[in-house]
Amino acid sequence: MEPPPRRSPKRRDGRVILQFDYDCFYAQVHENKNPALKSKPVGVKQKNILATCNYSARDHGVRKLMLVSEARKTCPGLVLVDGEDLTPFRDVSKMLFSFFRSHSWNGKVERLGLDEIFMDVTDIVEYNMTCLNRNSLACSFFYLSKKDPERGFTCDLTAIAGCVQGRDPGLDVDKATYVRLLLGSHLARYLRTKLEADFGYTSTCGVSTNKLLSKLVGAKNKPRNQTTLLALEDQDVAAFMDAHTLRSIPGIGFRTASLLETYMTGKESAADSHSFKSTVTAGDVRSSPKITPGTLESILRGPGAEKGIGSRIWALLHGVDPTEVKEARAIPSQISIEDTYGSGLSTIPQITEELHKLSYSLIRRMRIDLLAGDSSGNRSAEEKRWLARPRTLRLSIRSWHQMQSQSYNRSSRSGILPPFVFDLNLEIEHLAERLVVEGLLPLLRRLQNEKGPKWNLQLINICVANMVLGAADDKPGVGRDIANMFRNQDEALRPWKVLPSPDMPENDAEDTTSGETGSEGEWETTANASCPQCGYSIPLFALQAHLRYHDMED
Repeated sequence: MEPPPRRSPKRRDGRVILQFDYDCFYAQVHENKNPALKSKPVGVKQKNILATCNYSARDHGVRKLMLVSEARKTCPGLVLVDGEDLTPFRDVSKMLFSFFRSHSWNGKVERLGLDEIFMDVTDIVEYNMTCLNRNSLACSFFYLSKKDPERGFTCDLTAIAGCVQGRDPGLDVDKATYVRLLLGSHLARYLRTKLEADFGYTSTCGVSTNKLLSKLVGAKNKPRNQTTLLALEDQDVAAFMDAHTLRSIPGIGFRTASLLETYMTGKESAADSHSFKSTVTAGDVRSSPKITPGTLESILRGPGAEKGIGSRIWALLHGVDPTEVKEARAIPSQISIEDTYGSGLSTIPQITEELHKLSYSLIRRMRIDLLAGDSSGNRSAEEKRWLARPRTLRLSIRSWHQMQSQSYNRSSRSGILPPFVFDLNLEIEHLAERLVVEGLLPLLRRLQNEKGPKWNLQLINICVANMVLGAADDKPGVGRDIANMFRNQDEALRPWKVLPSPDMPENDAEDTTSGETGSEGEWETTANASCPQCGYSIPLFALQAHLRYHDMED
C-alpha cells in the first residue's frame, strides 16, 4: 500500500502583514519617564525575577527571567526598577496602539500582549501600486490617504527598506509580490520612524505575506531595525522555515513540540515547558519521509486536541498561515488586575488592603479603556460617557492548602458589578473602598472553605466582564454623544446653510420657523427651536427626545 500523499499546502501571497515589536518595552517605559536611565544597564523586576532588561544590561550578560540576585552578581552596576504595577505599561501600550490604528484603512490592527502589533496593510499597499510611477521610482510618493493627495511621504522605491532575508532578485516591478513587499517595507520604516520621533519608542518590524512569517523574520535583526522576507517561491519559504526549531514557531506550543520531538528522536522530552529544550527543526519534520498530515494528526490526537491539528501543523512547517489579523476592538472583552504574593496573605486585614489596591487599579483602568468624550477634546471629565458597562465582577484566588493535600488551588466566584463604580463624580479612592466592602469581600466569603483552613493566598485577580455597550446593541453609532453629533452636523452643513437676505426684514426670516406647513413647495422647510439647555437648533419633532437626552445626562 502506497503512503498517503505529501502535498505542500497552498500559500497566499496577496497580503502584506507588518509585525511590530517594541524594543525591551518595560525598560523603555521607565527610560522615557527617567531619561537618565538610557545610558545605564536597566532591569525591570517583578518580585525576585527580572521581567526584562535593556540591551545595555544584556551586553553585560544579564538575561530576562533571571533571578534578581543572579543578575546583580552578573552586572553589579545593574539599575533595578519596579515592574509589578502594570498600569504605566498598559497606558503606554494603549497610546502606541492608537497610533498604529490611526494609520490603518481597514481597521485590521491586532495587539498581542502589551508590546506586539500586527497590521494588515494590504489595502494601503494595493492602492499605492496603482499610483506607482515606474519611470521615477527613486522619487516616489507613498499615499497615506485616498482623499488627501498631500498626506504621505516621499521614498526611494529602487530598493527594499531595511534588512532583507532570503534571495533578493533585485528590482522587479513586474513581480506583484515583490512590489507589495517593497511598498510594505517603506511603510514599515515610516511608521517606525514616526513612532520614535513622536513618542520616543523604538521598535523592530517584520514584513511578509502572513502573520507567522512576519513574526519570525522580524526577530532576525534586533533592536531598532526591520527585516523583509523575500520568499517569492515555495522553496524560499521552506528554506527559511527549516532552520527554526519547533518550539520557536508561533502556533506550536510546548505539548505539540514535545510530542513531535519524542516521535522524531525516540526519547522522552522534558515534562515541563521551562526545562524543555527544543532541538528538532521544522526541516527535520518536514523532510522526514514518515511524516504526513495524517501522521501528525495521529501523533497529536488526544483529549482536548483540536480537530484538524495535523493539517494545521503541516501548514505551519511550510510557512503557511491563513490566520487573519483581527480588526481592532475599541472595547476590551474584559478588564482584569492581579498580583502574586510569595509569602502568602493569611489575615483578612492583609487581604483587604491588597483588594483595595487592586480595586483602585481596576476602576482606573475602566475609566481609561471604557470612557469616551468629545472627539474634539473640549469636554471635561464629568461630561465623558461610558462606551460600555461591564455587568459581572469576578474574584479569583490561588491558595496553598496544607490540610488534605499540599497543593495549590485556584478558584473564583462571580457576582453583579455594583453600579456605583460608574459614578464619575466620585473619586476612585472612595469607589475602591466601597467596591471592596460591597462587592469583593462578599465574594471572598463565598470562597472561604467552611471546614476552616487558614487563608494562604498566593494570587488575587479581580476582573470585570460581560460588557454591555453604551447603547442597546453592538451597532454603528453605539455610544455616540447626541449633542456632539448635532455639533458636528452643524459644522458639516454650514457651507450649505441658507441665510436670510440682507434686505429681508428680521421678522420675515423668523416666520420660516413658525411650524406651519404651507404649500407643497414649502414642505421641506422644517420648523426648528433652540434647546434651552445647550442652545442648538433642534427640529420641533425631535425637541422632546433631545430634552430627555439632557435629563439622562443628569
